[in-house]
Amino acid sequence: MTTLNVLFLCTGNSARSIMAEALLNTLGGDRFRAFSAGSRPAGQVNPYAAVIARQLGYPPSALRSKSWDEFSGPDAPNMDIVVTVCDNAAGEACPLWPGQPLRAHWGFRDPAAAQGTPEAIEKEFARACEQIRQHIRRLLALPLVSLDRAAQQQALHAIGDPS
Repeated sequence: MTTLNVLFLCTGNSARSIMAEALLNTLGGDRFRAFSAGSRPAGQVNPYAAVIARQLGYPPSALRSKSWDEFSGPDAPNMDIVVTVCDNAAGEACPLWPGQPLRAHWGFRDPAAAQGTPEAIEKEFARACEQIRQHIRRLLALPLVSLDRAAQQQALHAIGDPS
């Protein structure tokens, strides 16, 4: 069985990409190894995202806000799949990833932009986490190893298609 490396990208790498990393590493078993990064990392994990990671059983200490530059160098793990989870990162010129990974965009509203009471912000993070979880479950259901590259690419795009 091959383990597929998946990189989730967002601008700040503090919330959505962090939750995607934690979810896929928790739900993906030995089939996937998830990472996250940002084009302009915030430098810290959003505390609400850290709480969600802990609730998932994923150690928040395993998460950190980091630049996507860490994954474009020769010593970085080769990525099989790169997924942008925010519209800003999707529109930016990404580095050239070694190995020519499959690419997809799964856009999610930014829970870190939520305002109001702590309960309202928690609710927004829970909503975003559930949306990301649904996308990850669709990824987990794909028979990726039995599909050719074009079918893999099409299936990954379909996961993020809002229609």
